[in-house]
Amino acid sequence: MPKSIIINKNGGPEVLELRDVKVGSPGPDEIKVTNHAIGLNYIDTYHRSGLYPIKLPSGIGLEAAGKVDEVGSNVTDLNKGDNIAYASVPLGAYSQERIIPAKIAVKVPNGISHELAATLMTKGLTTNYLITKTYKLKAGETVLFHAAAGGVGQIFAQWANSIGAKVIGTVGSDEKIKIAEENGYVSVINYTKNDFSKEVMKITKNEGVTAVFDGVGKNTFQKSLACLKTRGMMISFGNASGPLDPVNVPKDIQPKGLYLTRPSIAQYFTNKKELQAGADSIFEKIKFGKIKIRIAKKYKLSDAKKAHADLESRKLLGPAIIIP
Repeated sequence: MPKSIIINKNGGPEVLELRDVKVGSPGPDEIKVTNHAIGLNYIDTYHRSGLYPIKLPSGIGLEAAGKVDEVGSNVTDLNKGDNIAYASVPLGAYSQERIIPAKIAVKVPNGISHELAATLMTKGLTTNYLITKTYKLKAGETVLFHAAAGGVGQIFAQWANSIGAKVIGTVGSDEKIKIAEENGYVSVINYTKNDFSKEVMKITKNEGVTAVFDGVGKNTFQKSLACLKTRGMMISFGNASGPLDPVNVPKDIQPKGLYLTRPSIAQYFTNKKELQAGADSIFEKIKFGKIKIRIAKKYKLSDAKKAHADLESRKLLGPAIIIP
């Protein structure tokens, strides 16, 4: 019987339970898949902890890659044996087998492994919308990205470099500086040792940056605003250090006429056509060497608790996956 990670209550990594599950046949608009690799993402910890409320009991995980085992009667764009990847609700990617809506699956081309595909959907699609949709990054611009050594951070700098932009990065430890530099950051700041807002202003000769991409949240928000130029954009897309405090518009936004946005994947990839196009753009950059991915660590499904503990303690030096 296939196994899956189930949570019955919110809490720490200890609430992740490995259980046998029954997987039937897909409905008319669904497909049955065998997962070969599962993406490990920080949002998984939000669902587990209750920061992002979900109905319990529940599976967990948004992202995986594998093969199609069976297709529903209404599914015409996928066939048994196709290599696919997905990164969307319903939760339950931490599983060996499952049934998902066909509309959330994209085809994975030859030359892209399941393990690689499982690191590219959430992180790659996030980078895609941040750079091409939320803020259309241009050649010659200098921007700031927090958590530069993380999975999204590594892809972000490479993508930005491929279009001629420059990225300043922040990291939480000295060992992560080299990783960020290797992925194309022009300057890297350890924000646990230095005031990154002052360092950014030094690097930019007191001009500031046109945009800040912040997935860290509570601990970096105020100083991120201080780094921005007049009419700069603050892109807040994560809460790794905790949820943001309420924003004081007259104090925080008005003095420099700043823009503030809180985007997510679901707002930019609203249908199958957009989703496949976004994934294809990532796969293309991988194939042509514009983006290179090094998987930092692999876990067994039975080690999901350890994976979450490592993720939250910032031990991971890049994208990680779970092998079911």
